[in-house]
Amino acid sequence: MESLRLGSILLGTNDPGRLRDWYVAAFAAVVAPSGFLDFGGINLLVDGRDDVARENVEPGRVILNFEVDDARAVTAHLDTMGVTWLVPLEERTDGLFATLLDPDGNYVQVIELNEEYLAAQDAARATAGGTLARSRAFSGFSVDDIPAAREFYGETLGLKVDEEHGMLHVRLAGDRSVLVYPKPGHEPATYTMLNFPVDDIEQAVAALAGRGVRFEMYDYVDPKGIYRDEGPPIAWFRDPAGNILSVLQE
Repeated sequence: MESLRLGSILLGTNDPGRLRDWYVAAFAAVVAPSGFLDFGGINLLVDGRDDVARENVEPGRVILNFEVDDARAVTAHLDTMGVTWLVPLEERTDGLFATLLDPDGNYVQVIELNEEYLAAQDAARATAGGTLARSRAFSGFSVDDIPAAREFYGETLGLKVDEEHGMLHVRLAGDRSVLVYPKPGHEPATYTMLNFPVDDIEQAVAALAGRGVRFEMYDYVDPKGIYRDEGPPIAWFRDPAGNILSVLQE
């Protein structure tokens, strides 16, 4: 059998607007053009249905778990929203856990896993494969100006950027990152360094252009900078160091 992956989670409700707005406010979900809520690469669809009750009568059947870096800060934010706690934040063997109810009565857990649990998980993975098989590999590319790169990736593109030892970790969806490092005599590559799949390339190009991004006007692109002839529609642009990036419609 070919490898499979869980594509998304559907949450049925008779008041989708209320429930969708709550998850956006509670956990800062990114609303994709398709209507899905993107939680770090895991997609949740709040689906309006007329065959479900207003309140979930068996909330223990499906529980949404949100793994966070700071459970105390998240639960403090949820307190300002007046949420109902089924189990207030407490320390357990594997970390900090709390369980609350969403507006439909579904169970939602906030989890901050501790270092001991994460170390045990790493050790378990280590026994299942070789060094590279368990390594969380990431790619990287050079720039000639780290402050300019930090502003571009963090402010213009709106990505989370961490700086350490004079280098940048640009955080991507799906718990991935790319390393951006300074290099004397940097020369940009002639190929695309980083691709961003999007649901709607027209919307993505317009939004980025509105933030000051200039798209490459190659001979084979349309007036907006979008190539449409073969493969998925794609548009290319450069970072301040001249590295080529793209948005492409899946």
